[in-house]
Amino acid sequence: MRKLIALSLACLLVVMAFAGCSSSPSGASSAPASDSAAAPADSGDASAAPASGDNVVRIGVFEPATGDSGPGGKQETLGMQYANKETPTVDIGGTTYTVELVYADNGSDSAKAPTAASDLVSKDVALVLGSYGSGVSMAGGPVFDEAGLAAIGVTCTNPGVTAGNDYYFRICFLDNFQAQVLSSFAQEKFSAKKAYCLGELGNEYDQGLIAYFEQTFDGEVIKDSFPTNTSDFTTYLNKAVAEQADVIFCPVSIAYSTQIVKLAADMGLEIPLLGSDTLDSNMVLEAAAGSNVQLYVSTFYQEGGSPEFDEGIKAWLNEDATAMTNNGGNDTIAAVTAMGYDAYYVALEALKAAGSIDPAAVKAALPAVTYTGVSGAIAFDDQGDAIRDTAYIKTADNANTAWKLEKVQTAA
Repeated sequence: MRKLIALSLACLLVVMAFAGCSSSPSGASSAPASDSAAAPADSGDASAAPASGDNVVRIGVFEPATGDSGPGGKQETLGMQYANKETPTVDIGGTTYTVELVYADNGSDSAKAPTAASDLVSKDVALVLGSYGSGVSMAGGPVFDEAGLAAIGVTCTNPGVTAGNDYYFRICFLDNFQAQVLSSFAQEKFSAKKAYCLGELGNEYDQGLIAYFEQTFDGEVIKDSFPTNTSDFTTYLNKAVAEQADVIFCPVSIAYSTQIVKLAADMGLEIPLLGSDTLDSNMVLEAAAGSNVQLYVSTFYQEGGSPEFDEGIKAWLNEDATAMTNNGGNDTIAAVTAMGYDAYYVALEALKAAGSIDPAAVKAALPAVTYTGVSGAIAFDDQGDAIRDTAYIKTADNANTAWKLEKVQTAA
């Protein structure tokens, strides 16, 4: 009898153990752990899984979290995450939906971009935001086209992103406009007659901007291209000095621009450096800190444009250690962050206009969407490009510790 009782108790304990293993806390998400890991730029709140039973609409985030453009991609994503924290729901066709951001890292690599785009398609997203980087946007675009999925480019400025298709839109100005703005500025500010242009070999963004700059610059243009993974730019900057260039135009990634700016500071370079929107980063600013480098960048937003936005996102950055790290370690607001913020709200407007989360309906509604964001009024032309006629020229202050507005520049 004692053996029978002991055996019965042992069986009971085994049953209870298995029951405990299969249970989960009330309200816990059933999403696999790998889903949260797929958001490398996430700060926590934005990717939290909605409660079971909620109506959910998913917005794809097609951004680099790694590679040369990773720092910029993370800052662009921060704007979307802050907007999602601020406005986590949207009313679509009379129903309230929780908005979930779904991430795919395109690795700053055109070869990896189609796989990242396919990953978002498989995640049942209603539309896509991104990418930071024109090359990856163009590489991933056909995947979205085949899936009938609309994508809203945030700061991918190359005209090729939207050319010849009806699935990619964008809220930023284009490179031909940006290059003309910088060319005009170089001639007005410095009476420049000779420009030294430096870009990464084979990089569509860099080379496209340099080509447009050359077309609009009224003077001599000297061009050089450096191989991928270059880490010493001494030869190039010395050539600019030897050629007696009036300005240096280097529309390169953050990874390269920080090296170039730091070297210019160490050299005591006196030639002004002109950069495109990719150089609008607190990391680039830090590379110039404590030097006399003259640094000017064209960009989409300058702090002070929307005090309410500035105050809110700075408070969030200072409360969230991961967000602060993804912003480069301080609360300076990058223009791409403001653009990511606006892109999120443009996406919400498209969902509301569609009255549906069906990608085809969202894509059909998007061309007529208008929105006034922190970066200005946003509307689309027949090509899907933003109707924009103004860029901000920012410069580093005397100590190279903060950006200040040089002027609002329009192209002739």
